[in-house]
Amino acid sequence: MRQWTFLSFAVIFLCELFSLTNGAEQRIPEEKLLVLTVATKETDGFRRFLRSAKHFNYTVKVLGRGQKWKGGDYMTSPGGGQKVSLLKAALEGMKTKDKIILFIDSYDVVFASGPKELLKKFQQARHKVVFSSESLIWPDRHLEDKHPHVREGNRFIGAGGFIGFLPNIKEMVSNWTGKDNDSDQLFFTKIYIDPAKRKSINITVDTKCRLFQNLHGALDEVVLKFEDGRVRARNVLYDTLPVVIHGNGPTKLQINYLGNYIPNTWTFETGYTPCQEDLRPLTALKESEYPVVVIGIFIQQPTPFVSVFFERLLKLQYPKDRLKLFIHSQDVHHVAQVTSFLKDHGRLYQEVKVIGPQEEMDGAAARNLGFDMCRQDKDCDYVFSLDIEVVLKNDNALKILIEQNLPIVAPMITRAGRLWSNFWGALSAEGYYARSEDYVDIVQGRRVGVWNIPYVANVYLVKASVLRSELTDYELFTSQILDADMAFCHSIRSKGVFMFVNNMHTFGRILSTDNYQTGHLHNDLWQIFENPMDWQERYIHENYTRMMKEKLVETPCPDVYWFPIFSDVACNHVVEEMEHFGKWSGGGNVDTRIQGGYENVPTVDIHMNQINFEKEWHKFLLEFIAPVTEKMYPGYYTKAQFDLAFIVRYKPDEQPFLRPHHDASTFTINIALNEAGHDYQGGGCRFLRYDCSISAPRKGWALMHPGRLTHYHEGLPTTAGVRYIAVSFVDP
Repeated sequence: MRQWTFLSFAVIFLCELFSLTNGAEQRIPEEKLLVLTVATKETDGFRRFLRSAKHFNYTVKVLGRGQKWKGGDYMTSPGGGQKVSLLKAALEGMKTKDKIILFIDSYDVVFASGPKELLKKFQQARHKVVFSSESLIWPDRHLEDKHPHVREGNRFIGAGGFIGFLPNIKEMVSNWTGKDNDSDQLFFTKIYIDPAKRKSINITVDTKCRLFQNLHGALDEVVLKFEDGRVRARNVLYDTLPVVIHGNGPTKLQINYLGNYIPNTWTFETGYTPCQEDLRPLTALKESEYPVVVIGIFIQQPTPFVSVFFERLLKLQYPKDRLKLFIHSQDVHHVAQVTSFLKDHGRLYQEVKVIGPQEEMDGAAARNLGFDMCRQDKDCDYVFSLDIEVVLKNDNALKILIEQNLPIVAPMITRAGRLWSNFWGALSAEGYYARSEDYVDIVQGRRVGVWNIPYVANVYLVKASVLRSELTDYELFTSQILDADMAFCHSIRSKGVFMFVNNMHTFGRILSTDNYQTGHLHNDLWQIFENPMDWQERYIHENYTRMMKEKLVETPCPDVYWFPIFSDVACNHVVEEMEHFGKWSGGGNVDTRIQGGYENVPTVDIHMNQINFEKEWHKFLLEFIAPVTEKMYPGYYTKAQFDLAFIVRYKPDEQPFLRPHHDASTFTINIALNEAGHDYQGGGCRFLRYDCSISAPRKGWALMHPGRLTHYHEGLPTTAGVRYIAVSFVDP
């Protein structure tokens, strides 16, 4: 008898086990799932939603397309009833009882996983309808006590996302008779807090965010999870991986941030994987078919290297007859440079409009006008906004940005040696700069891609179609409390238009305008501290770096080294600066500028300290001369100190030569500042001990030689023209 009882129990247990196992295997087929969403117009957020849905092969039906939105601005006040009306109408024609409906928002939603995981988690909820959950109650706080208590997790429903069987959802919305601007959240809340309806429809809430993650009130709970080539949003409070991520309420910037990674837009394994379908290649077009671009150039303050800016603009690889220029020069300091550029090259462009300082138009007003120039021009396809302090090194920048086919996209530019860039990765609660978790990695190039960000400045491309459809307000840059760039970006964000920054290429950098002096003829000479890279590119010889790497230093005389150091521009600017200053010494022995007041071997010259250039000259010697010294004179290390650094002028009728002498230095630098045979005849340097002469010094090249004892030398006669040299007695 005992044996029979045991066998009966075993059979019953096995049957139950088989039943449970078999039931678990009977998962809902993915084809039973239909995603419904409401989108009355195609926004950037909606297109992102569709891309994520396509990535995971969701079947999506869009409701309300092309209709006028009448649901109110329910981000700040109750509304959204139009969504319920559209849902109810769409469900009426559906008959399949086992169909699963996922009803979610789309403008601020991305999928983080596919239908299989979603349906599995829905089944595990063991209810017919599952709502997303929130920790904050909206819109009626007085209903808080009527919500069922839960053991763990969020108590309140979120109307922006729910999933359920078709009959149950039909029943849930069957009594909807509200207006389009009534609150959908309040409607569903009242159903949920009604015990009878909750039981009849069989509703529950996704309390631990296994299916849905609403970001509002939960930003501190959500982090990115990178694992095995995938990116997910992880709720660290409940240790869950939600399938649907919703940037509800005031969390649009946070969903944009997460959308830079989810679903698998960027991973550590694959890097950035763009959607190739969205790109707009220009290669198939004839140049005459290229988009027409208005380049807005904005000069708001005295800025270094403006002439170089226009040189680079001319090198931009884009047909000039497809470009229109809008130039706003607010500062009189640069009028001559703008005028010179337009005189020489303005005819190359399709159209040129200049707003000069005499019109007294501020920066915001000028930008409004420049953007409207494109908005009102039916032929204009883009505005390329370019501040004068931008150093655009990539000649293909404009083509690259156009091919991205984005509403607003900026090339990432940085400030040399700093973490400053032309974009912000996040905003503070007050709407100002905040550093996103990935900001440093993006700026330093450890993460490369095209990034949705909340703020760009200085240089960016804007589609004209966006100006005509979304950014129709003329005064995009005008604000009583914000600067022009912040006002512009605020306007963009408020319209739901996305801004991007591209760091997939090296585009350039931005100049520092701090401490820019305007009291000299060539003010850029003084920029070696503030903008050292630009100073080097402008003023150091193009072969200097190659010379240092390959040791291409000539030795025309024993222990005399000859190497390229200054560009032609540097030579010209130094000479012109000195002639502009004009206070040349008389070439006599009495010299009050030097200690002791007596010069044994005088020249007609101007000292660097007379034009307040001694600090900059010392920096030049330290950065560019000292490394050569240390290579050529092994074991000798210099800090490039000097008492005398000056520009010498030789003229046949003034001072044609210099008698033999030693220099008061450990070593001397002598840089030829103009061209023998062209600017002057004769000249050169002779080292008497070695009977060795350099009779045709090359412009921009430096002679470096010991100053004392061994290298007794003289300046050979200049027989015609004017010869200039820069002399430094280093380590006296």
